[in-house]
Amino acid sequence: MRQKNRSFDEIYDVIGIRIIVNETNDCYGALGVIHSMWHPIPGEFDDYVATPKESMYQSLHTAVIGPEGHALEIQIRTREMHQIAEYGVAAHWRYKEGGKSSPRVEAKVAWLRQLMDWRDEVADAEEFVESLKSDVFQEMIYVFTPAGDIIELPAGATPVDFAYRIHTEVGNQCVGAKVNDQLVQLNTKLQNGQVVKILTSKTKVGPSRDWLQASSGYVTTASAREKIRQWFRRQERDVNIAQGREILERELRRLSIEVKPEDILQQFPRYGKLDDLLAAIGYGGVSPQQIASRLGETETRDVLSATPNLVAPRTPARLQVMGVGDLLTNLAQCCTPVNGDEIIGYVTRGRGITVHRADCPNVQNLPDPERLVPVEWGDGGQDTFPVAITVYAWDRVGLLKDVSTLLADEKVNILSVLTNTHDDRTVTLLLTLEVVGVGQLSRILHRLEEVQDVYEVRRDTTGTAAQVRSGLKP
Repeated sequence: MRQKNRSFDEIYDVIGIRIIVNETNDCYGALGVIHSMWHPIPGEFDDYVATPKESMYQSLHTAVIGPEGHALEIQIRTREMHQIAEYGVAAHWRYKEGGKSSPRVEAKVAWLRQLMDWRDEVADAEEFVESLKSDVFQEMIYVFTPAGDIIELPAGATPVDFAYRIHTEVGNQCVGAKVNDQLVQLNTKLQNGQVVKILTSKTKVGPSRDWLQASSGYVTTASAREKIRQWFRRQERDVNIAQGREILERELRRLSIEVKPEDILQQFPRYGKLDDLLAAIGYGGVSPQQIASRLGETETRDVLSATPNLVAPRTPARLQVMGVGDLLTNLAQCCTPVNGDEIIGYVTRGRGITVHRADCPNVQNLPDPERLVPVEWGDGGQDTFPVAITVYAWDRVGLLKDVSTLLADEKVNILSVLTNTHDDRTVTLLLTLEVVGVGQLSRILHRLEEVQDVYEVRRDTTGTAAQVRSGLKP
């Protein structure tokens, strides 16, 4: 009534009757009898028998002024049409073939119906394709509920995926999980044959935004991820916009990239306004890793500058100076630009062109700005770039081991490490890593923040790590 701006008197399906007949001709015969008894309401007749819906649904719909002046909706269909309407095309086919009912087939059909319903709720076709890739075409595992019911999930699924496969509200209220009667973390990968029990809390208001972070590993299936996004989409738009702005600013600050939000909007053309993009970031439709990846795909606008007395890093072959490649270039050690950063070149005397980040102080304070030339990243290749990061954490035994193990799992090479312990039992780790671009850097920073006792990780563009690598005191 609210969506269509109608009054209660204009609602004609409060009372409904369904008529099942034997043949298609009987549908129209019954319709003639009904219209001869009661006056039809203009504009309320639909012939889905002659023109079936996309789902092959067929039926005659009409609304009449029935007994005592009450509006009455009537649906008329054959038994075969009713079978398709109630159970879907696949179930009807099995029924016509006379095959025996199988619990596994029933579960498959029910899941397909759920998937098709979800398709109508997904605005982006890419998300639906991703759901098919992750939920249909992957290798499957079979786990059990405490009651002994079998739940089929893609390999690598977690208790959060399991909870949302049971029911949306179970997922939204999930606070913990037991696997084979043992408490486990919610990002634990489930294995074949395990018994999973979801712990819920009625006081919990909804899912965690952290579940949408790809690096956290909480959610594997696209269907569970979309249900989480739907929950956040239902929240107040202003709240989502504010949350999205905070997430965006934190990601840019973490990556030490100075980009206007309006420039980022250009990388997401499906969102017409900045508020739409911020709202999508707020409810999880756009992740921080996607933002970093889009920035890495664009033309490089990073600035690089020359710094004396520092060892030159590896020179990538993909740099182009004023559209020309194969020139002598070096990445500046002071700001260590990475593919995806905004860059600029400085023509040195005898050392070719040194490439800096666009916001590098050494470039902005040059006495001879006429020696600056435009530089951009070329295409192709998997060159690595040295990048400095700073990890702030509470000091404990094994912290450096956990950090190095995580980086080893990400197949990231560590060029240098400096550990500074402070009087307040905190520690600062200065690391120089080799990464292939901003997208990988974003994922690494997010994963490092999940290490126990780490409370902040950010990219260092002050040149401190570069001085450490050169043997100078920071």
